[in-house]
Amino acid sequence: MHIRDTARWSMVVPTSMGVRLTPDTSQPVHVADRFTMQVTSAETNVASISSSLGLPTLVLTAFVAGSPISARIKADLRARGMSCLGPDLEQGGPWGRRHQMNIADTGYGSRAPRVWNDRAGEVGLDLRAEDFDLDEIFRDQGVAILHMSGLVAALSPSTSQFCLDLAHAAKANGALVSMDMNYRASFWKGRETQLRDSFTQIASLSDILVGNEEDFQLCLGVEGPQAGGEGLDAQIESFQTMIATIRASYPQAQFVATTLREVISANQHLWGMVVYGDGEFHVAPPRPIGVLDRIGGGDAAVGGMLYAILRGWTAREAMEFGWATGALAAASTTDHVIVADEDQVWAVWEGNARVQR
Repeated sequence: MHIRDTARWSMVVPTSMGVRLTPDTSQPVHVADRFTMQVTSAETNVASISSSLGLPTLVLTAFVAGSPISARIKADLRARGMSCLGPDLEQGGPWGRRHQMNIADTGYGSRAPRVWNDRAGEVGLDLRAEDFDLDEIFRDQGVAILHMSGLVAALSPSTSQFCLDLAHAAKANGALVSMDMNYRASFWKGRETQLRDSFTQIASLSDILVGNEEDFQLCLGVEGPQAGGEGLDAQIESFQTMIATIRASYPQAQFVATTLREVISANQHLWGMVVYGDGEFHVAPPRPIGVLDRIGGGDAAVGGMLYAILRGWTAREAMEFGWATGALAAASTTDHVIVADEDQVWAVWEGNARVQR
């Protein structure tokens, strides 16, 4: 895939920022009394791979004016090497705007993870193209990859249009468009027709499409394997068939990927990938990984793949690097990864966990 080599921004991500509260020592939420707060969004989880490895990334979002949570979010993005743009909107009183919050039980052993989303009054619901100078960002400054996810596209009618406007601006100015479907049933309830239309339009503009078997089926109506059926190894051919169907419907997509996950326990998964790129399929057969916190593993896998694409690596290398960054996220207590260097990632792919001194 051709990357715009004059671009100021390697990656631009639209997102709605929030915070995540996780009980200390892997306790369940309902009995915990000590929590760790971290800044979060799926899209910045993706961008974190590239930003930590030195590539310039830009976050398009909105903030609550005067909010200490907003200040914490801005400081965190700066610490991860990300620039950000977006309006500071007035809170409008105690029942007005705020940053979304999710409360996450990471699970342990036979106890499954549970995540409770609290997004009422979320400031990102009002994201719109008019709040940003798209000509300056995409035409004058230049963007290599615009990455979006279904979490933002499905937030509200405003954000659906926002993502469509960004995709059109990106395509008009030579940027690649990447879309991770990220289906959420609670976002789609009662809005299935409108969102299917929006997601289909975004997918038709995308050069890179990512999702699991449920994402592609429910967002785009593409037939595929059923989650929780026979073992993943036995299903790889059906995942390839699903990707071939996606490419037939969206022939402009040069890179299509799906992650494979089989849960043995909360702390051990089988992790794999199937990728179409460079004109052929590439498969990372599922193999065991240790899990501290599964949240963010899929985002990190997408981030690793996009970093490899930005570097001009082969599709197979992109798959391998993405597999490893996803495994790194699962071995972290945060839902994003700050990568030390490329060698750290390749050591994970190679299964080399020996100490380095």
